[in-house]
Amino acid sequence: MKHLISMADLSPENLIDILDIAETQKQMRLRGKNNDSLKNKSLAMIFEKSSTRTRVSFEVAMSDLGGHSLYLNYNDIQIGRGETIEDTSKVLSRYVHGICARVNNHNTVLELARNSNIPVINALSDIEHPCQTLADMLTIKEYKKKFCGLKLAWIGDGNNVCNSTIIGCALLGIDIHVACPKGYEPRKQIVDKARSIGGVVEITNDAYEAALNADILYTDVWVSMGEEEEKLNRLNAFSSYQINSDIVNKANNDVIVMHCLPAHRGEEITAEVIDGPHSVVFDQAENRLHAQKALLIKLMC
Repeated sequence: MKHLISMADLSPENLIDILDIAETQKQMRLRGKNNDSLKNKSLAMIFEKSSTRTRVSFEVAMSDLGGHSLYLNYNDIQIGRGETIEDTSKVLSRYVHGICARVNNHNTVLELARNSNIPVINALSDIEHPCQTLADMLTIKEYKKKFCGLKLAWIGDGNNVCNSTIIGCALLGIDIHVACPKGYEPRKQIVDKARSIGGVVEITNDAYEAALNADILYTDVWVSMGEEEEKLNRLNAFSSYQINSDIVNKANNDVIVMHCLPAHRGEEITAEVIDGPHSVVFDQAENRLHAQKALLIKLMC
């Protein structure tokens, strides 16, 4: 594994190894200890999109590991003025030890990786968000103590986070049931890939069917960045795909509720649920830090 562009870049063994390292890093931080695994190493962070969790978690991760991060807003570097992605990647490879990129178009991060001799991490694209899935699988491990035999119900948009979740579930033996309106399903290539590695993936238009006996309920915003012009159509299309108390009651009694944040309370999830006893969303958000530390160690040490 040289880069992490897609969850499909990982083997089950790679993924388990990252989660094990993440658990160790989390325990060290709780004890007030850090290590210098990335001392004298630098991470270039290219951001086309705004961010809270991704930017802060990567910057803190590099600092905790003894390294240094450079935040590069897309419009502040020459790539925003016409320099090719190919040239940018080749130049950064001479300066830093790793690149993470949060981009509008998945091809951008692919092009960075193709032209880089250092690790490239997809910190979010329009197709996948593997860093989020690493944190999610760490959270599931903490709460459920296992993966095989679990049922995860994704309710809402079949977006980039959903795509990565599908692959992550397949790698670890979690059955995933995706409920979304017609026309908003996850990418067929993603579903086919997950099934080819042994994953159980069910696609339905019925949120209650997906939620029945689920161990994990997961949702994301209905209107992602860049989709603001579709807002009214999306709000109408997804109106029956909200995670609320009725949906929670269809799941198992010990169900955990996940959301990658930011959340729009009253749209994709009710305040009662996201702030309720089944919610693990802030543990999930914290785990971005620990999972990304593990990923950086895995790729850059």
